[in-house]
Amino acid sequence: MSPAPPSSSREHDIVLFGATGFTGKLVAEYLAKHARQGGKGVRWAIAGRNAKKLEGVKRDLVAIDAALESLPILIADGHDEASLDALVPKTHVICTTVGPFGQHGRKLVAACARHGTHYCDITGEVPFIRTSIDENHAKATETRARIVHCCGFDSIPSDLGVHLVWDEARKHGGSLSWTKGFVGEMSGTASGGTAATMLAIVEEATRDPEVRRLLGNPHALDPEVPRGRTRDPFEADPKGVAFDEDIHGWTAPFVMSTINTRIVRRSNALLHYGSDFRYREAMSLPKGPKGLAAACVVTAGMGAFAIGAALPPTRALLARFVLPKPGEGPSREARERGHFTLRFVGEGKTESGATFRATATVKGTSDPGYGETAKMLGQSALCLAQDGERLEPRFGVLTPASAMGMTLVERLRREGMTFAVERA
Repeated sequence: MSPAPPSSSREHDIVLFGATGFTGKLVAEYLAKHARQGGKGVRWAIAGRNAKKLEGVKRDLVAIDAALESLPILIADGHDEASLDALVPKTHVICTTVGPFGQHGRKLVAACARHGTHYCDITGEVPFIRTSIDENHAKATETRARIVHCCGFDSIPSDLGVHLVWDEARKHGGSLSWTKGFVGEMSGTASGGTAATMLAIVEEATRDPEVRRLLGNPHALDPEVPRGRTRDPFEADPKGVAFDEDIHGWTAPFVMSTINTRIVRRSNALLHYGSDFRYREAMSLPKGPKGLAAACVVTAGMGAFAIGAALPPTRALLARFVLPKPGEGPSREARERGHFTLRFVGEGKTESGATFRATATVKGTSDPGYGETAKMLGQSALCLAQDGERLEPRFGVLTPASAMGMTLVERLRREGMTFAVERA
């Protein structure tokens, strides 16, 4: 293959792939409102396989900004390698929302690695990311492409929250021994796309023991997957109710921790937070009887869903009658009422050997899976397109923290998200 064309010669800065889906439309709307901010015009386009639906998306965008009458529409199919090889070299960044990514995303991310095109998505699928690492990391490193998975609520708040604690430790010449993440107040709803992805992963795991083993491995996304499962209880995925002394409250399992923790641990493997660094994540509830009762309800609900999703008959019933259908999602009013708060407690050693402790808070002001995810993915694409000279010269299959770090934190702060840290 010939060398990737330099980014300066490419027609577009960002191509949004999958702009006709529910989340894709939200990201397109976000880019329509933000791509021209700060006097830096971004050359962007929308892409997908259905020209008629893309024209409809474009009409809605023109209502936001009349200048988008000239927004290019590009046609490509995520399952057609030839069409992707025609599309990908035209842009500096591919930003995609087309999931489940294990079913629809492998050829697109491989094309980006081949052509030296930066890439960001909103997957939360451990098997897909592991495959991407194995198939694309070496090639993307060679072509100087940044392949960045999990640029939505999975897993930017967790990944950048821990990164913020580490950044504070570095200011004191220190490193981290451990960090705990706690998902606190949160309001939001799931879309049909998210539900379909969850059921697809469960179905894959029920028929493939290798997938089950991968999902159960706390270090599944490290550069080299360790043999067997870790025996460190600190990093074991929480299965039940517990009381945590660091927050003086009850905890319960958090449904997204099984992806968030793996992304944070990959960031540590790439950035070296500390030689003995460990991370765990859970949902936090208040202390006292009410908090205990709430933790029990959350744990029981997650257990019931896991059992129902694992059995084919009940999985079909969930998909047909309970969970939203693909293409469905919360209304604008519901998205605007959403919010979330995550807190992180970290401990390590300063350069002098003294114990260091810091806490960080990450907050979003709209529905975590939609309003804030559109913001986080949109800003990730803009960061990859515009801030290359400010980013560390690190390439391959990365994480939000290892690819964009504090540069992305600064962008998201300007967009209203809270990233605060203080030394305890």
